Amino acid sequence: MANLGTQEQETAQSPQTSYHYSLVIRWDERDSIFVAMVPELPGCVTHGSTYEEAVQQVRDAIASVVETRIALGRPIPPPRTFKDTDLHM
Repeated sequence: MANLGTQEQETAQSPQTSYHYSLVIRWDERDSIFVAMVPELPGCVTHGSTYEEAVQQVRDAIASVVETRIALGRPIPPPRTFKDTDLHM
């Protein structure tokens, strides 16, 4: 399977609001896993053996990052809007 990349929107909720973040999901040939990352949240990267598992894992990671930032009083990075022309696939 060749590198597979997709761009999706994912939602994380905090007590005050919800955030709709973008996801980048790609196939890692070497490790035979789907890698999921959130461009707006540096370091928010996870993986799963299936596409669905990677999505669920990144949902949990987003929630953890948002909850931690809230607990530490750090700002929550805003979701980014991508135009079709922004995506180079």
